[in-house]
Amino acid sequence: MLQTLTEQHQFDSEVYQFIFDQIESVPHLEALLLIWNSRPQPWTIENLTQRLYVSRDLALRLLQDLVRRGLIAIVPGPPEGYRYESASREQEQLMTAVDATYRRELVRISTMIHAKPSASVQEFARAFRLTKERP
Repeated sequence: MLQTLTEQHQFDSEVYQFIFDQIESVPHLEALLLIWNSRPQPWTIENLTQRLYVSRDLALRLLQDLVRRGLIAIVPGPPEGYRYESASREQEQLMTAVDATYRRELVRISTMIHAKPSASVQEFARAFRLTKERP
């Protein structure tokens, strides 16, 4: 299926916006894509730790963040696992575009993620935002 340049630009914009809004770090994105690409097979913390070469604590935080954002779901265990569950056809299309874009533009996407302020910095800044008083 061929896409027009306008359609491709729209997908790219949606992908970049999704990554900016939902993804805190490259390991978050890689964990999400690993889980998405192996759907409906669940992932355990240990599997993710080995695949991403991260500590168990970091893998757990990544998974908890993705669950909190509604991007993956917990599969009751034992052992407890995590899997991707699509909420809609649009979300499935977006994830397909995110996967393809990350494969095609690894450096660009990684740089974009690293350039974002951390979630804690964003929360701190929000606390000090001045709001215009209403008359």
